[in-house]
Amino acid sequence: MQSIIEVRGLGKRVADATGELTILDDVNFSARAGETLAIVGASGSGKSTLLGILAGLDTPSSGTVRLDGSDIFALDEDGRAVFRQAKLGFVFQSFQLLPHLTAVENVMLPMELRGEGHARAKAEAMLERVGLSTRLRHYPKYLSGGEQQRVALARAFVTEPPLLFADEPTGSLDAATGEAVMQLMFTLNRERGSTLVLVTHDSKIAARCGRTVTMAAGRLSGQLAREAA
Repeated sequence: MQSIIEVRGLGKRVADATGELTILDDVNFSARAGETLAIVGASGSGKSTLLGILAGLDTPSSGTVRLDGSDIFALDEDGRAVFRQAKLGFVFQSFQLLPHLTAVENVMLPMELRGEGHARAKAEAMLERVGLSTRLRHYPKYLSGGEQQRVALARAFVTEPPLLFADEPTGSLDAATGEAVMQLMFTLNRERGSTLVLVTHDSKIAARCGRTVTMAAGRLSGQLAREAA
């Protein structure tokens, strides 16, 4: 099966007070359509930087990233934004909801940016799917952390993207709420058949993915295949 993610020779270097700091060093991996992949590692290992580059939110110093057949860094910044709208969902640790929009308006936003019709009806149906049918018109400040993350999940999944990236999605939540959010994420991902790449420090969450790669000092190691959750 053809890979939907192909990363080759990826490097990221930045200048600091001592000269140059290497954040990513010759990272290579691929993922197939429908796969669930966890990226684990200690704080500062480069895993969040890697995910940001995969999504085109940051740029590499070297190497290539091909997503669904497209070299995303052959595109300019506007082109990458269009690509994300068409192909990607992203779930952040800090939710990244727009505070001046209600829950339903936050979920409508990616569809409106794509010019899709029936955005409100689709957003309401998706929020009902994540258990928030009574919170449609609440602003983020009136929602709990778990509710905000469920809105973020609804926003990520509503366009049914082939690729879903999640950066420590339970990092801001208590254990019980985090477990409920992760269960929902894996359920939605199975239903929609997207490729999930998840950054986490939690070995129990990583164990639910089909494959795990470990980052240490900007490099990948220790791949292990498992049955998907």
